[in-house]
Amino acid sequence: MAEAAPAAAGGGGIGDILATAERDFLTRNSGEQVKISGIEVSPVAIYFSASWCPPCRRFTPKLIEVYKELASQGKSFEVVFASADQNEEGFNEYFAKMPWLAVPFSDTEGRAALDGRFKVSGIPHLVILDAKTGEVYTEDGVEFVSEYGVEAYPFTPDRINELKEQEKAEKDNQTIQSVLGTTTRDYLISNKGDKVPISELEGKYVGLCFVVDGYGPVVEFTNLLAKIYEKLKEVGEKFEVVAVSLDNEESAFNESFAKMPWLAIPQGDQKCEKLVRYFELRSLPTLVLIGPDGKTMNSNVADIIDKHGFEAWEGFPFSAEKLEILAEKAKAKAALQTLESLLISGDLDFVIGKGGAKVPVSELVGKTVLLYFSAKWCGPCRAFLPTLVKEYNKIKEKNSDFEIVFISSDRDQSSFDDFFSQMPWLAVPLEDERKASLKKTFKIRGIPSLVAIGPTGQTVSRDAKAQLMIHGADAFPFTEERLEELQKKLDEMAKGWPQKLKHELHDEHELVLLRRGTYDCDGCEEMGNTWSYRCDECDFDLHPKCALGEEKKGEEEEGKSTEEAPAGYVCEGGVCRKV
Repeated sequence: MAEAAPAAAGGGGIGDILATAERDFLTRNSGEQVKISGIEVSPVAIYFSASWCPPCRRFTPKLIEVYKELASQGKSFEVVFASADQNEEGFNEYFAKMPWLAVPFSDTEGRAALDGRFKVSGIPHLVILDAKTGEVYTEDGVEFVSEYGVEAYPFTPDRINELKEQEKAEKDNQTIQSVLGTTTRDYLISNKGDKVPISELEGKYVGLCFVVDGYGPVVEFTNLLAKIYEKLKEVGEKFEVVAVSLDNEESAFNESFAKMPWLAIPQGDQKCEKLVRYFELRSLPTLVLIGPDGKTMNSNVADIIDKHGFEAWEGFPFSAEKLEILAEKAKAKAALQTLESLLISGDLDFVIGKGGAKVPVSELVGKTVLLYFSAKWCGPCRAFLPTLVKEYNKIKEKNSDFEIVFISSDRDQSSFDDFFSQMPWLAVPLEDERKASLKKTFKIRGIPSLVAIGPTGQTVSRDAKAQLMIHGADAFPFTEERLEELQKKLDEMAKGWPQKLKHELHDEHELVLLRRGTYDCDGCEEMGNTWSYRCDECDFDLHPKCALGEEKKGEEEEGKSTEEAPAGYVCEGGVCRKV
């Protein structure tokens, strides 16, 4: 429950907070000066923001919308912009779009004093207070305006508590009408522009699909969901899907909605934002499943659908019993996995070598095959490649029944060709439908990633990269038995290592030999496991081989480059993942 924030330091009304010894006015974007003593409206919001801040630029239109709506209703409310812009040009351009007042940009000390008074550590930040007493109603104004809009007015703790109680009551008495409708709208829309009464969904299972145009994971999911939707309709299930748009532009929504066979809440409807909060949206894609009684059955079945693919329709409506059946089928399917089932699709029964030469998948059957998910744009992938090439050559010298197949996430053919030219192994062609299936099968969330397929076609390791980084070529054939064997060997070797030592890379303290899980070596910057020479106080680790001077740092500096990851990915900690 929200509680009243303490009054601003020093007490007093809005004049004591906004005025200085040298300035008793605020300004409008027209240049007009407004005496602070003449401000009689309450509450007043102090808006800490800046033109260079993307979250601020996203929030400002929402605040303008609320400001204008309250004004049209004749409700007392004012906003004062306290800029964090770095130059007056940026301030003027940004302030020109705002219908409220501002602390003059020239008053640097006054703006800094407000920052200090309200301990502003990040923007956008919206402090809402009583203009007469200076009592701070909330310092979470951004959250309340974003979530409740004009309904939050006058933004007091009592009003916010009231709204939260209303939401709780709505959930306790939830119906499909209360979830999808408003006091002024009792219909949904089709992509043909038809209005469909919400009452037609009563007694059906309803999936609420949160969508954003152009966001890859959502596009992939809605394409799959469309196939499942049509199948469930075909077999007579009472199932409907409703799109909940998170797009800012109507044109973007219309473009994506045109491809969807289901209904939608009108784009821009405030209900869309309310449902984000109501269902505590945390990730995309999300598909909330509402039962025939209007109650929420599952807050997100997207993961289930993503895991089982089109076959997920057989688990509808995803009850515990149905999910158990799906799990058994998935287990049986995995038991039947072969290299051919992974790498052959229709006429696509080959991979490629240098120069695009086709190599039949049949030539790989019976070998241990590493599926290498990677891309040139990925810095960690470029850094890992020299190590992988080195260990590949070592394994091939002793084992002819071994191969690697590159599955690229590159964006264009030239990048693919350039990166693949550095690899002595095979690849799936860049524009090949099998890539998506392989990524889904092995739930590839980040690259570089190595999946080991054994001679029988069964998966022996989903994290062969870690095994290779720790044990090198000795990790072959990446089975649990081999890893246990290497573990015993390491334990025997550790008996002959010193328990403590000093090292030039960390001369502050002694390093102590400890059994560890996975860690990053501060010497060679490669992954380590099982044993480390460690300083707990400094969180410092060295591989035994680095601590004992058996090896020097590898070639991973070769991976550094100015090439950036594509939109939707972040690269850190040795891996590039989808945001």
